[in-house]
Amino acid sequence: MKAGVVFAKNDIRYVDIDRPEISDDEVLIKVAYTGICGSDVPRVNGDACHFFPNVLGHEFSGTVVEVGSNVTHLEVGDRVAGVPLVPCMECDDCLKGNYSLCKHYSFIGSRQFGSFAEYVKVPARNAVKFDDEVTFEQGAFFEPATVALHGLRRLDYKSGKKVAVLGGGTIGMFTAQFAKIFGAQEVVVFDILDERLDLARRLGLEGINTSKEGWKEEAMALTDGKGFDFVYETAGNVATIKLVFELCANKGQACLIGTPTKELVFTEEQWEMINRKEMILTGSWMSYSPAFPGDEWTLVAHYFKTGQLKFDDSFIFRKMPLEHISDAFEMYKTRGLVKGKILIDSRQTA
Repeated sequence: MKAGVVFAKNDIRYVDIDRPEISDDEVLIKVAYTGICGSDVPRVNGDACHFFPNVLGHEFSGTVVEVGSNVTHLEVGDRVAGVPLVPCMECDDCLKGNYSLCKHYSFIGSRQFGSFAEYVKVPARNAVKFDDEVTFEQGAFFEPATVALHGLRRLDYKSGKKVAVLGGGTIGMFTAQFAKIFGAQEVVVFDILDERLDLARRLGLEGINTSKEGWKEEAMALTDGKGFDFVYETAGNVATIKLVFELCANKGQACLIGTPTKELVFTEEQWEMINRKEMILTGSWMSYSPAFPGDEWTLVAHYFKTGQLKFDDSFIFRKMPLEHISDAFEMYKTRGLVKGKILIDSRQTA
């Protein structure tokens, strides 16, 4: 089969490799689309790849074409989204259902061959079925959508409250939509780009530009000066992380979903807000719960099917055939060029 193989830093090539052979507990998936994740970029353009040669790709959809002899819940022809985490299922964390915290895990598309290929094999429990009403494009967005839902539920989330989402990227938009689906009184997305805030409004959300004068007064006015009951940071940006403390209400709750990439320094006044507001602050990592992989995955399939979880064309920056995967990663070398997700199409040639 054909695959996009990473041989070294800045060296990803479209080459022939062996098609995977499955075990009795695995399925083989003919890949439709794979999204390029932010974590893939340093594995190709930087020094973060675990080994060479490697096949990345973990946000994928496709069709089951072969099932192992022990597999009973999947059939050839099923449309599926890929679940990338492969926990050990034996450590204390796994036995408690905290699969994301497993220290002995593998991961499809980084620690074992992934979906930048025509075919990928996965354990049968790592394939989540979705109905015909859900597109393969949406299937490739299951992983980021489940990250959003898992993060939402890391707090003691209750309906009828006011929610702030800091960062209007893909995960931010999914987080905001899930907050609304689960009954928020009002959901406000904060970003510095008007096009992202326009998208938020198309999705039925409020939007505030934090680069414009008077934004904080506008935000606090929406909460009668009290601040937001639930605050979700999804960008991993120093500025948005610091805003968490300012926007959270007394006795409010906040979750850091975004992954920071720089060292953070807080003033005493900023950090003291945790004490003075008696706010709850926690983090979120990946998207799994018992029974593996968790209802984050089945709920994403459900809400995509019903249309309550809206999918906007602007989520996709570009679709590119697998044979042009090297060109796709070159785009990330131009700062600000890629706005949205690049989907690699494993079914099409140029």
